[in-house]
Amino acid sequence: MKPYYETELGKLYHGDCLEIMPGLESVDLVLTDPPYGIGCARAIHCTKPSRPSTYLMQKKYEDEKWDIRPPDRIFHIMQTKSKNQIIWGGNYFTEALPESRCWLYWDKMFENTTNFSHGELAWTSFKFGIKQIRISSKSETNGGKNRVHPTQKPKRLIIWCLSVSDQAEHHATILDPYLGSGTTAIACERLKRKWIGIEIEEKYCEIAAKRIEQERKQLKLF
Repeated sequence: MKPYYETELGKLYHGDCLEIMPGLESVDLVLTDPPYGIGCARAIHCTKPSRPSTYLMQKKYEDEKWDIRPPDRIFHIMQTKSKNQIIWGGNYFTEALPESRCWLYWDKMFENTTNFSHGELAWTSFKFGIKQIRISSKSETNGGKNRVHPTQKPKRLIIWCLSVSDQAEHHATILDPYLGSGTTAIACERLKRKWIGIEIEEKYCEIAAKRIEQERKQLKLF
């Protein structure tokens, strides 16, 4: 299958990961943030928001179909295709995943708010203890105004995930079957890791490709 976009380190495929993953070679690590299937744009942003910015973000994503829960078998494929896995939102998929000793907790540093979750959990296949990091969810998006995907993760968070994974073993090739806006690929480019990304919506393939190119241009300056 021809990649939608590629660099010296990675390839981005446009399509359904359920169809594409079985044909890929095995990788060292799956690092991904699947859709949780909870109506995220509506659940995170209140129906009658008190702030205009919240309303605008809700309207921006309300017509998209990205938040469809993946079938349970996708997690089996992830495990058979990789040595280790980090799956954000793993608490929504506990019936499809084995028990884990090592969960990652992202403290979003929200204060005095009821409209947003204060943190997120990632299930991992690692055997060491729970890890935590504190990063503002708005630290890289100008307070959320420059967010290009409703569940966009900070680059710093994904880079931290890779550093945590290295405590188990070095993971040279990373697969993200729900690449979204491309943050996992951007982190891999920065750390000189090989990567494979899959994204079902062409809109986000284009956004991811542009963001990755921008990162590569910045890296060449240093």
